[in-house]
Amino acid sequence: MTMDEATNEATDESMHAGADEVTDESMHAATDEEAVRDEETRASLIFPSVEEFVTEYLSAVVHRRTDDGSHVWCPDWWAHAEAVARLTALWRAFEYLSSDPALGMSNWWLHHADPHLAVLLDPHGPFHACGPHHGHQERPPTLPVTSAPPGHFDHPAFSLADEDPFRDLPLDLPTS
Repeated sequence: MTMDEATNEATDESMHAGADEVTDESMHAATDEEAVRDEETRASLIFPSVEEFVTEYLSAVVHRRTDDGSHVWCPDWWAHAEAVARLTALWRAFEYLSSDPALGMSNWWLHHADPHLAVLLDPHGPFHACGPHHGHQERPPTLPVTSAPPGHFDHPAFSLADEDPFRDLPLDLPTS
């Protein structure tokens, strides 16, 4: 064995011996990097949570009469799953669109806030049993559902695939 071959073999052995350590270190470094990115993302947000968005912005900007029955709001909005889902969508859209100085907020109001607020404040919406004075009331039962038959959602249009979902698209959609 030549000197170069011996050096290469020793280098290969030391690299393999430390592979587990490198992998563990890499994993921790990746986790640390993700944590730093999450912190940086939160720091770049105008409102770091949906709760702060609702309490500090939305409730300060949106003013509606809720004592005449035309609009309904629940002070315990966080106790309503649909409201939390809609308000979270509003918050995320707000954070994304607020970076567009030209049309971001106009788009947010027209395409996000107005439609979601119309549903949220509607007398038949998620707060229909609640009110500003008597607060949160128990919500009605959830929508009744039955399970879909096996294979019903196997069509690529019903999945979030990493690849092109239309690549092998059959000509006819499933009918049942």
